[in-house]
Amino acid sequence: MSNKKGVYIHIPFCQTICSYCDFCKVFYNERWVKNYLIRLKEEIDDIYMNEEIDTIYIGGGTPSALRVKYLEQLFLIIKMFNTTNLKEFTFECNINDISKELLEILKRNGVNRLSIGIQSFNSEKLKYMGREHTFDMAREKINLCRKIGFSNINIDFIYGFSCEDVKIMKKDLKKILKLKPDHISTYSLIVEDNTLLQINNYKRADDELDAEMYEEICHILKKKNFNHYEISNFALKGKESKHNLRYWKNQEYYGFGLSASGYIDKIRYTNTLSLTKYLNGNFSSKKEILSMRDIMDNHVMLGLRLINGINMEEFYKIFNVKIDDVYPIKPLLKNNDLILKKGNIFINPDKLYIMNEILLKMI
Repeated sequence: MSNKKGVYIHIPFCQTICSYCDFCKVFYNERWVKNYLIRLKEEIDDIYMNEEIDTIYIGGGTPSALRVKYLEQLFLIIKMFNTTNLKEFTFECNINDISKELLEILKRNGVNRLSIGIQSFNSEKLKYMGREHTFDMAREKINLCRKIGFSNINIDFIYGFSCEDVKIMKKDLKKILKLKPDHISTYSLIVEDNTLLQINNYKRADDELDAEMYEEICHILKKKNFNHYEISNFALKGKESKHNLRYWKNQEYYGFGLSASGYIDKIRYTNTLSLTKYLNGNFSSKKEILSMRDIMDNHVMLGLRLINGINMEEFYKIFNVKIDDVYPIKPLLKNNDLILKKGNIFINPDKLYIMNEILLKMI
């Protein structure tokens, strides 16, 4: 197994709070931002062991909400990492924040992949999300990204609103495709606890319609030459997210910042969700030392999210045991939940929508 690690850094600050978001976030506050970056540097200094880092992902919250001086401070902190052979450096952006100044700072500091949370162009969906942007604005901003030199751009797309049907979804996705993204991450709306949608008792689309929209998305994006490489993610050739593949392949990564999770040396950990605690230097919240069976279970659950699934030979090399000696592979192959092809076990493409049910049978 490679000694190289990934790094996730969480920036929790937002100028506005989206109605559907259950990620750890707070309204932008200058004093908090200043202190947060001081503590972030301390946390990295305490935990990071100078391993080679080949992927970095800065997410949130809204990292692009940071003012220029704090962005520069963040990138100085990132220089603490050994990035000699950095392959991918992703920075999440709100479409409204994108400017020439921001993009030039990102480019100068080695960011080579942007993940832009557009979500939708449908006015009804945007209203429910608490978002404000137009297609013309997005096209102008994406063109600016290309002009500055960014050739790997992901766009997030949400579907499954009660105001939505397949026709509305297709029209929305068509506009996303007009922006010529290199990668599309799709999300079926979930009304999470403690979000504005949940407080307002919002009802999402029913499961049957949701499944129909998912199948249509897969069909449309395949026709547009997107590789459906993970259950919710689609990429043009060579533009798959290297950092997220690290998660799905159960490889090690550091997580820094409020609420961040990491997986290092057989330990899974999650940082505190309390900004007060974090700003007081109490970073960690939960640590779990994993048994070999825990690691195998995670490897299977995460690996089966990938369309190509799990390579049986690689599984044996990692765990020194055959996968079908540990998990009920044969009955799942027999009832066509799983498929075995060229040494890979993967979920039947016709059953991706019920993946969780199949995983429950596995583990």
